[in-house]
Amino acid sequence: MKMLISYFLALLLLPSLVFSVPDFPVFNVLDYGAVGDGLTDTTNAFNKTWEATCTSLSSSPTMYIPFGNTFLIHPLILSGPCVSPGVTIEINGNIVAPIEPSEWTCLTTHCDKWIYIKHVNGLTVRGNGTINGRGQKWWDVNDRRKPTAFDISHCQNISVSGLSFKDNPHVHFHIENSESATVSNITIDAPAKSPNTDGIHLSSSRDVSINHCRIGTGEDCISIVDGCSNLKISNIICGPGHGISIGSLGKHGSNDTVENVLVSDVVFIKSTNGARIKTWQGGQGYARNIIFERILSQDSHNPIIIDQFYCDHENCTEHDLAVQVSGITFRQILGTSQGEFAVKLDCSAKVPCTGILMEDIYIRSGTKREAKSYINSAHGFVKGQNLPEIRL
Repeated sequence: MKMLISYFLALLLLPSLVFSVPDFPVFNVLDYGAVGDGLTDTTNAFNKTWEATCTSLSSSPTMYIPFGNTFLIHPLILSGPCVSPGVTIEINGNIVAPIEPSEWTCLTTHCDKWIYIKHVNGLTVRGNGTINGRGQKWWDVNDRRKPTAFDISHCQNISVSGLSFKDNPHVHFHIENSESATVSNITIDAPAKSPNTDGIHLSSSRDVSINHCRIGTGEDCISIVDGCSNLKISNIICGPGHGISIGSLGKHGSNDTVENVLVSDVVFIKSTNGARIKTWQGGQGYARNIIFERILSQDSHNPIIIDQFYCDHENCTEHDLAVQVSGITFRQILGTSQGEFAVKLDCSAKVPCTGILMEDIYIRSGTKREAKSYINSAHGFVKGQNLPEIRL
């Protein structure tokens, strides 16, 4: 326990980033007509600044959003490919969205994205600014098109660091169809009851590293879905939120795959879940070669959970088909649980979970009840000290 507490303290002292003067040439949004009063629509000025940056012949052009300003923008597309092999967007000012959903102006087919960056290789996004979607009014709207705040798509060699995201209408930060990305030192903040506000969402992406981030949302702190592989997630503080989740996978019979994921050195603080894998009945594909290790649960409801019967607001029935869950390791996971089961591995009898390793699990109940485990159709090995008792 002392070892995990030291990890916890180290995570609280996340390294702060100090950004130097941006590389030249610098394309400042103020020079292209942006007004930093938080009231004037500056979407067009951002578009003009991006066009100048992306077409620059320089080896390291920078689009610059300066400190001391708040910029109101509507849905924005920053599209490549760019001329330079490396492009930087430095955000030191604040970016805000319209408060009322009815005020959002969308002139493209991508109305489900607020800030959308696509087909830009060698992309660096950095700074100390805040991207605030002011999503409170959206959370009460029954609209499937709630916009993702910050979406990076079809990019290679990406670095995102230092930014803060706050109260966005839907997913805060999405990386899709991309490879070779590093995300570090970002903060995401939304209320525990804000619906579908995932912190970082990964889909169809590989070779991604996420480290030294603080995430609190009303949904998964980090969610990993179909087509993802070779991921490394470390030094994360999660809470509130629904944990770090593989899935959901296999919805409506889809064939989904996730493999080669390492999640380590994480603190879950009063989160709904901790280390989680969730799949729908009737799906196909696999979740395999996944490690969760060196994790501290502070009163999470489900610190360890595999759920092959995941069903979100639908009428679900058991099927012969299921996403294959195999080669899953839970190692050195300590702390307390507020739920009935500190460990819950609920797998399909037709397609059971295999190759499960539970090693050095020590999770006490945070209530007066005894910590318990629930194991259904999960097979593998148990090593070391384990509390509650686990039998595979």
